Amino acid sequence: MLQLVQVFLSKKWQVTYASTAINKNNAFDLSNLGIDSVSIELNNSNFDDFIVSLQPDIVLFDRFIVEEQFGWRVSEKIPNAIKILDTEDLHCLRNAREIALKNNTKFIVKDILKNDVAKREIASILRCDLSLIISTFEMEILKKTAKIDENLLHYVPFLFEPITDKQINSLPNLDNRNHFYFIGNFLHKPNYDAVLYLKTHIWPEISKQIPKAELHIYGAYPSQKVTQLNNKKERFFIKGKLNDLSCLKQYKICLSPLRFGAGIKGKLSEAMQNGTPSITTTIGSEGMHANLPWNGFVKNEATEISDAAINLYTNQKLWKELQTNGFSIINKLYNKKHHSALLIDRLYGLEKNLSKHREANFIGEILQHHTLKSTKYLSKWIEEKNKV
Repeated sequence: MLQLVQVFLSKKWQVTYASTAINKNNAFDLSNLGIDSVSIELNNSNFDDFIVSLQPDIVLFDRFIVEEQFGWRVSEKIPNAIKILDTEDLHCLRNAREIALKNNTKFIVKDILKNDVAKREIASILRCDLSLIISTFEMEILKKTAKIDENLLHYVPFLFEPITDKQINSLPNLDNRNHFYFIGNFLHKPNYDAVLYLKTHIWPEISKQIPKAELHIYGAYPSQKVTQLNNKKERFFIKGKLNDLSCLKQYKICLSPLRFGAGIKGKLSEAMQNGTPSITTTIGSEGMHANLPWNGFVKNEATEISDAAINLYTNQKLWKELQTNGFSIINKLYNKKHHSALLIDRLYGLEKNLSKHREANFIGEILQHHTLKSTKYLSKWIEEKNKV
């Protein structure tokens, strides 16, 4: 989201950030970018007054749940505003994979359409003028499995400046690095599952084969069930929130054995930028590297992950080769200038042809009509109930 905001600011657009959780302690201070932050409430008609007063040309919703809450109000009060959904990742995909993992069944892509999350999320995509999709894998799912018109979708991965030779040469070499790490917000279920998987199935073998190595676990919002995994004797350390990402340069390997999830993974792109090879799963690397070789290993079984980690930790030539792969992935697939230009061109094109664009999305118009009515009156009922 912050990368998208920076793209909009680069075009001298005026950006206003409205949120129901404006005062969270870990939120980025947008005032440093000259952006006004406004607190809004769920199920409150005060939002109507706010949006009419603001009169934005474009409204961007952060995930489909936000569009469900406020999309009908935007359509009703400022119908000519372009509505964009930033999916972040497909929640229905992550949900279906989580269910398959819990039930110990094989995940099948078409199964994502069977759950209620998919119906809500895809309806939100259809109601919006454009949805931003972060993963090539998810673009294919939406087009081929969900049969979404590609005119409603736009691929926008992470947006990074190229990694220069000067930056590469300034990174610590293998001799100045030690240990393994994992990083991930613990409000996100796949991260806790991955840490527990590391603790019980992967780290014991690595620890036995490399007796001086440590595994450091970073992440905001660690609950008691996370902190109690800390074990000095096992060299398994729960470090909590990481305030300075530059410290990740000191590690030899990023371990990220994600067993469910969606989208593309910031933890793995950060590892590439810091010159740190990573070992992850097919789900972890999904949609991130096209046909380019991974900057480490992609393994799906615990023993395979352990073996790969032990091999990479002790093989200097291989480590250097795989590190280089990461730089290539970032520079070739996540070029900020390239993807930013495509996004801005797409938005200008929408602005010029919005009526025609909407006419071609009749299913979206139907969903907009019926969902607006049902969501509208549910919200108004809740608002009146809250007054009692």
